[in-house]
Amino acid sequence: MAGPLRFRLSFDSWSLRRVRRDLLEPLESSLGATLGQTRNGVPGAFEGCRFDMNNGDFALFAWRTDEGKPHVAYWLGNTKTPEALWRTDKVGFETAPTELVQWAHRELLADLYEQDPWLEAYQHLSWFFLPVFHSKDGRDSTRAFFQEHAAGFPDAGHDEALRFYNDFLRTGVLDSNRETMAGKVGTSSQIDLVRMSAAMSEFTAAKLLHESGYAFVPEIELDSGYALDFRVDLANADPVLVEVTRPRPPTRRVVDTPTAALKQTAAAKTDNQLDAHPNALLLVDCSSFRDDEWNAIKGEQPRVAHNPAIVFRARPNGSVEGYAVGTPPIDLGGSIRWV
Repeated sequence: MAGPLRFRLSFDSWSLRRVRRDLLEPLESSLGATLGQTRNGVPGAFEGCRFDMNNGDFALFAWRTDEGKPHVAYWLGNTKTPEALWRTDKVGFETAPTELVQWAHRELLADLYEQDPWLEAYQHLSWFFLPVFHSKDGRDSTRAFFQEHAAGFPDAGHDEALRFYNDFLRTGVLDSNRETMAGKVGTSSQIDLVRMSAAMSEFTAAKLLHESGYAFVPEIELDSGYALDFRVDLANADPVLVEVTRPRPPTRRVVDTPTAALKQTAAAKTDNQLDAHPNALLLVDCSSFRDDEWNAIKGEQPRVAHNPAIVFRARPNGSVEGYAVGTPPIDLGGSIRWV
């Protein structure tokens, strides 16, 4: 399974003649391909082109033309990589030259809005998830997850669900972590509703942290060998580690009550990462639960295996309800209405 879209970086000398010989010809023979102009002008220091394959794949290629500078070229595509580029390194959007990245974004967004016009209403979300929306394996499944499954909200249309996430992403808080965070949704050719919804819980958790006034860093690799979802940096205290989990509702699992589903999922986290980091805060996102299932949780407010924890449910209209288990080391009262 291919990962999110990234650039390939070549330090060879390139010309249009070599592009036709080493890139177009192998693509044409294996997939059927045409070589054409890009929608937007390539930055002045580069010459560039676009490949469109008969199966719907695409690729962009730009090479530096300034003879006074070292040779460099960038390939970006969701198709078979020609042999001439096999030994090149992959680099993220944050590594390539700014003007080239902006050009690629314009190309990719134009393609995205042409193929799925409904996404144009959510421009920051579209930009943020471009690496998966255009990935080789996940381009259809990720777009369908957002449109047909409302980004994991069980009782909402895609419009209010995507506005919920677009409004948060528009703050720019996660922009510098786009590659890591967007990749969490995955690039599988099949929709895995459980896994993809769980990935969106990390965005919901980031929203709660941000709205409560906390600075944080996603995806923390620790000496224990585990990675936790966030580190929250505090001005006058040690950082707080945060792990996020999302129970499947009882209608989608063997256990048949909301409380059992909640406890089972929280216990699974305690058996690994949180045993090694007992002071971490566990956020249990019940956003996949229907109203009646959440009302049962809200009424009982069951304890979970890890302490401290916060159990909450977010709705795409922006409302969030929750309760605390133990004494959380950070205050999320700025984003959660306690029940």
